[in-house]
Amino acid sequence: MTILTAVIALLILAIIFGALLGYAAIRFKPEGNPLVESIDNLLPQTQCGQCGYPGCRPYADAIAGGDAINKCPPGGMATVEALADLLDLPVLELDAEDPDAEQNRIAVIREDECIGCTKCIQACPVDAILGAAKLMHTVIEKECTGCDLCLEPCPVDCIDMVSQPVTITNWRWQSPEAPKIIATDRAETTHEPR
Repeated sequence: MTILTAVIALLILAIIFGALLGYAAIRFKPEGNPLVESIDNLLPQTQCGQCGYPGCRPYADAIAGGDAINKCPPGGMATVEALADLLDLPVLELDAEDPDAEQNRIAVIREDECIGCTKCIQACPVDAILGAAKLMHTVIEKECTGCDLCLEPCPVDCIDMVSQPVTITNWRWQSPEAPKIIATDRAETTHEPR
């Protein structure tokens, strides 16, 4: 009789705890995919669209779905390396339509031509442009991500994208090219029994 009582008590406890866990799983279900959140936190949040997606969050969704990790020119190779580390993928070269995208490019306003319309300030997603209405504007170089979003709204076309000079803080070692292996090379590398 005592064994039957213990089994019934354990069965009742299992039902109660199972119901509590089921309720907690539904009630406290996390919103969204935590992997997408981690990826989105690594992206530069410029919402520039240079990756082919309308913003950083849709690109993070695409990366979590298997898209390439090397389509973010404003993030540069640092973002590609961080994404590769997070997702345990190989580091790929930056894939950009513009061949100069790997270089650190920044916007420069020709201040003598600026009319102070503030359209570039409104377009800049990282607030890298400083100025006020009817006064000349300037770009804060350390804040500019090179997203090009300020170019189009400028009515007098006084903004240029220029490559930053290579300094000790932004210089990167060029990766060596991987050797090309062909089928006959593979046959030579296999050891034949003697």
